[in-house]
Amino acid sequence: MSTDFAAQMLQETLKLIGLLAGPVLLACLVVGVMVGLLQAITQIHEMTLTFIPKMVAVALALLALLPWMLKTLSDFSREILLNFPQYLK
Repeated sequence: MSTDFAAQMLQETLKLIGLLAGPVLLACLVVGVMVGLLQAITQIHEMTLTFIPKMVAVALALLALLPWMLKTLSDFSREILLNFPQYLK
């Protein structure tokens, strides 16, 4: 296994991590900004008001995207495991 190949595999893995985590983090970011604006407008600074909506948004995003995330991750894992003997050459 060459260093170029290892760097390429690392790059593909990091792309997959970003692809899988991105939508969930984006949902959390959007809800966080909306709650922050609501708190700035109303001047209500309750700690649970920031935490609970983000937790619900992440749970809903995971619930909606979990089948796609599992399929994407299993396809990537299957590709690595099937081509593993070729990677050792």
